[in-house]
Amino acid sequence: MQEQFISEGKCLFCGETIAQAAIIKHFSTHFKEFAKTGKPGLSFLVKVELPQKWGKTPYFLSLWVDGEANLKTIDAFFRDIWLECCGHMSAFSLPRKRSSKKFDMTAFSHLVDEDAEFPGEISMNKKAKDVFSKGFVLEYEYDFGSTTNLEITVVNEFPVKADKKIVLLSRNEPVVLLCSICKKAQATQICSVCFDVDSVFCDKCAKKHAKTCEDFADYASMPIVNSPRMGVCGYDGGRIDTERDIYKMPKQ
Repeated sequence: MQEQFISEGKCLFCGETIAQAAIIKHFSTHFKEFAKTGKPGLSFLVKVELPQKWGKTPYFLSLWVDGEANLKTIDAFFRDIWLECCGHMSAFSLPRKRSSKKFDMTAFSHLVDEDAEFPGEISMNKKAKDVFSKGFVLEYEYDFGSTTNLEITVVNEFPVKADKKIVLLSRNEPVVLLCSICKKAQATQICSVCFDVDSVFCDKCAKKHAKTCEDFADYASMPIVNSPRMGVCGYDGGRIDTERDIYKMPKQ
C-alpha cells in the first residue's frame, strides 16, 4: 500500500492544482476580487478536514458557504459527498477541547441547542451567518456508532453572497492505493473486517483474501472511494463530484 499521500486539489476558479497546505491561501487571492464585485451579503470560506488527532490524511474540502445556508443544508452536503450510507444521525457541536486560548467559549453558549442529545450540540436550524465567524471551529459527527468525525474551520468571511448555498471550491484529488498483496496493481476493494494498512486489494488478489477471510466474501468487501468513511459501515461512495470519487492509476 502506498503510504506517502500527496494531497492536492484543483481550484474551481482557475483550474490550478494546488497542495492541501497552500490551497486556502490561494482562494484568498480570488476572494479579494469577489469582495469588490460580488452581490452584497455575507459568506464564508471554510475548510473541512479530519481532526488533528487522526494524524495526516489526504482528505479535505474547501467550501464557500453563504450566510443564509443553515447547518442542516451543510449536513446534507457532507452526507452527499463523503458520508451517507444508512441514514445515521449526525450533529454539529462546539469543540470539546481547544488548543487556542484566545476563544472564550462562553461567548458561543447561545448556539447550543437546549434540547440536544449531548453537551455543546448546535441546532441544525441555525444559519451559517448566526454561527460562523472568522477563526471559529466546529466539530461534526456522522453516525454515533461507527463515527466519522470532521473538523470545520471558518477561515474567512466576506461581505458578499456566495453563488449558491454551498459551493465546492476544491476537494482532494483521488489518491492511488496499491494492492496490499501484489504491491503493483491498483487497489479496488477494502476489507471492512481486516481494516488496516494490509487490507486493500486489486480484483485479482481480492479473490485470494476471500479464501482466508470468510467475512470478506460474505459482506466485508467494500469499494475503494475518495472519502474518510471508506470501508466503514455500508458506505460505497458519494453523490456529489462523483468523477473524483474513485481512485485512478496515473496515466503512463
